[in-house]
Amino acid sequence: MTQGRTRLYHLLLWVIALIFFSPILWIALASFKTKDQILATPPLFVFPPTLANYTDFFSRQNVGEYFVNSFLISIVAVLIAILVSFLASYCFSRFQPRGTSFMMFILLSIRMVPAAATVVPIFLMYSAFSWKDSWPALVLFYAMFSIPFSVWILKGFIDGVSRRYDETALVNGGSRLHVMFKVVLPQVRPGLIAAFIFNLIFVWNEFLVNFIIGGKTTTMIPTALMIGVANNLGTDWTFVATLTTLYILPPIIAIFFFQKYLLVGMTFGTVRGEV
Repeated sequence: MTQGRTRLYHLLLWVIALIFFSPILWIALASFKTKDQILATPPLFVFPPTLANYTDFFSRQNVGEYFVNSFLISIVAVLIAILVSFLASYCFSRFQPRGTSFMMFILLSIRMVPAAATVVPIFLMYSAFSWKDSWPALVLFYAMFSIPFSVWILKGFIDGVSRRYDETALVNGGSRLHVMFKVVLPQVRPGLIAAFIFNLIFVWNEFLVNFIIGGKTTTMIPTALMIGVANNLGTDWTFVATLTTLYILPPIIAIFFFQKYLLVGMTFGTVRGEV
């Protein structure tokens, strides 16, 4: 490819990236506008910014609780899922129980089922056990739903670690737990990080289940956004813009710092050694 074609190709990539980034830029700019400026026609790209939206936002009741709930529920659920998934992946990779391929297929097929198809039985079960608006129950659900994808990612990474490491450690007196957590786990760290970030983004963005089986004490940001989108004067666009801007910052920061692990994670460990 000639230098001119390379520059044209790069320019095209920048244009495509900016097109996809434009909605994020618009909502971020809107968080510094008044309501009249947000609804102005044609749209205002040059305007005197204001911090009144953020001042009003943080003065609202329970705002801090929504962020705490989102962070804690997401992180705790995904950590539990990663631990369980690592143990299961090691079992599938090293011991290969009968029906491993079929079980892996069943695990992946769980993620193919739309959330709307499962929300009714989940609601009935949580209601029967009085688990609605319960931190442990919500964490358990998100952990359960994060496990299948994590197992698929981590098994690919563990398959890439030679069995000779396990055999050498066992011959020298190491226990199976020592092999798993001291020998294999450090070598699949990129997979652990990739699985953690992927599932963290999923739980962070999940709305339907939190809205159905959550409550006042377990409300996360997507549900808070839906609840607070309207007031007596109609749609509260300043609230929507401000909360959305703050809401998208953590995933953007996480993806920026761990993007190379996400790229490797999407290949299920096939290029693990490149990290």
